[in-house]
Amino acid sequence: MSQLNSQQAAPAMQELKVGVIGGGFMARTHADAIRRAGAQLIGVRSNGEQSTRQASAALGVPGFGSVEALLAQCDAVHVTSPNALHAEQAASALAAGLSVVCEKPLATSAREAGELALLASRSRAVASVPFVYRYHPMVRQARAHVQEGKLGRLLTVRGQYLQDWMHTVSDSNWRVEPAKGGPSRAFADIGSHLVDLLEFIAGERIVRLNATTSIAHKQRGAVDVDTEDAAALIVQMASGAIGTLMVSQVNAGRKNALTIELSGDRSALEFKQEKPEELWIGKPDMSSILSRQAADLSPDAARLSVVPAGHPMGYLDAFAAFVADTYAAIRREAPDGLPTFADGARACRLTDAVLESADSGDWIDTDD
Repeated sequence: MSQLNSQQAAPAMQELKVGVIGGGFMARTHADAIRRAGAQLIGVRSNGEQSTRQASAALGVPGFGSVEALLAQCDAVHVTSPNALHAEQAASALAAGLSVVCEKPLATSAREAGELALLASRSRAVASVPFVYRYHPMVRQARAHVQEGKLGRLLTVRGQYLQDWMHTVSDSNWRVEPAKGGPSRAFADIGSHLVDLLEFIAGERIVRLNATTSIAHKQRGAVDVDTEDAAALIVQMASGAIGTLMVSQVNAGRKNALTIELSGDRSALEFKQEKPEELWIGKPDMSSILSRQAADLSPDAARLSVVPAGHPMGYLDAFAAFVADTYAAIRREAPDGLPTFADGARACRLTDAVLESADSGDWIDTDD
């Protein structure tokens, strides 16, 4: 077994052996980022023999007969399986001494996610969660704008993450079933990105929230639907700033409309994921668009700006940068802003709070 422990030097990048658990779109996305980072993708195990064969063909790597067999050959593993399997598979990898990249949600409950974060903190393994929108250069520029005091005292926040891939009654996939996807669907899937990005840019936490959720279609195919299609939140930040967040997977025409706006007493800023090359900066006397040009960026934003201005960067570049930072951490470097299992557990805590508030109608405290 090729394991990392306190007695072993971290392998050079080209020697890092990486496996993928799961198939489908996210497995392909992870595989692309693994290869772009220069590591060896040695194999895949999906949920069953047929799906493993399909994933093997899609990724161009051997299929393994079990998760255990794959783990025995790896230094690190990427978990892209259905949500309900994340906690068990990530824990198994950590127990085997491997570094782990685990898709969000880290687990289907805050309790399980917290246990995983604790397990990761007690090991020397690197354990990260792909909150990859942190890796757009203009997100890092927005964060630097806040850190440098240019925003001023935070007054209000506004965010939305809108999609339409579950818009019609005929739209369905495994996430609809709580046994596979967990008790939350839209918020666990994309709301987790929204709250992570908000707290990352703002540099402070949501301390309480009030939420309501809705289900667009009570039945999809032969499956009764118990998980939300949309969630609307009122939030209060640690500084006292207030705001609104909207998450939906049933907004017609919206494909991946993730937007964050922070307004302070000196300026405001807005980032739109569908226009990742730009950052809007607002002031009472003038508003402007800052485009991605390395000479105008903070050091961390410039670090992630890997092609010249005018050559668009996007989602796959952000994903590759996240994986590269994970592997840098495996080499005992300390890249700034790497989302860890603690961040994954935080998102699960907020997801549980959304469900609790929607059920009770109460404000829920969320400052851990």
